[in-house]
Amino acid sequence: MFYRRTMNEMAQVLLPIHILAGTIALLCAALAVSSEKGKKFHVLSGRTYFWCMVAIFLTAIPMSIISSNIFLFLIAVFSFYLAFSGMRFARNRKGVATTLDWVAVSLMILSGAGMWILAGIYFTNNDSQYIPLLVFGFLALFLGYGDYSSHKNKTATGKERLAKHLTNMLGGTIAVITAVLVVNPPFDPEWVWWVLPTVLVTPVIVRWNKKTLSY
Repeated sequence: MFYRRTMNEMAQVLLPIHILAGTIALLCAALAVSSEKGKKFHVLSGRTYFWCMVAIFLTAIPMSIISSNIFLFLIAVFSFYLAFSGMRFARNRKGVATTLDWVAVSLMILSGAGMWILAGIYFTNNDSQYIPLLVFGFLALFLGYGDYSSHKNKTATGKERLAKHLTNMLGGTIAVITAVLVVNPPFDPEWVWWVLPTVLVTPVIVRWNKKTLSY
């Protein structure tokens, strides 16, 4: 009883921090996107966004454990990887992966596999949340394998490095937007709000990447 009460009190402390970090992250993402790339303000906005994503991750993990929410745990890993790798691609101009990069991309791929396994469980229980799990699981595996290949072949330099920085940073932003929308979805089915930001923003990322790679 005491343990459960302590855990609930901890969650109540973590939740406001989680929400505040998410709010600042969205603001900084908007500022980074709208500012000139590579300039001081863009870099500052990006760094602040990253550390907010760290705070989101460090609060989401214990909250997911307290609530026994595997879904939230996997989404937290997925979201943080995108912000972490996005920052790494911005800084790592030589394209040589470190041990930390390999560990991170491995966790991303494992989170994608975990989402697909959980989606199968949800599907058998007639829970429509299997749909966003399939979508995010696919993205985790697709992006994770792409980053793995870049690390292995040391190709994340020049334009490709910038494209990956853009893709992963905006991918993390999609995750934050999604988290905001699913708190109080205006109407059912809830899974629509889980996948809507991905459907709307992904074409923008693809177009932006084509523009970056064509320079």
